[in-house]
Amino acid sequence: MQINQKCIDACNHCAVACHTCSAACLQEDDVKAMARCIELDMDCAAMCQMAVALMARDSDYAKQACRLCAEMCRACGEECQKHEADHCQQCAKACFACAEECERMAG
Repeated sequence: MQINQKCIDACNHCAVACHTCSAACLQEDDVKAMARCIELDMDCAAMCQMAVALMARDSDYAKQACRLCAEMCRACGEECQKHEADHCQQCAKACFACAEECERMAG
């Protein structure tokens, strides 16, 4: 479990950042322009939460989940980077940090 704790923490942090970002994007003046960001935020948060659950249970599928989580985090981070809003920039940082931890976990 100690081996996974850094990845679990990164996934939890990323999920919160993604939920925060999607909620903030919904408050932007041009919500349509934020549609892809919101979609990826929600997908990424869900995947991070699933990865945490599988790692916490030491599931046989944890590494596969982390591989997919890393891919989704990178996609979300790349989209968030395109937007100047602080919540998007903070989310991008969390996504890229999580992707690195998940890649390490997946081996």
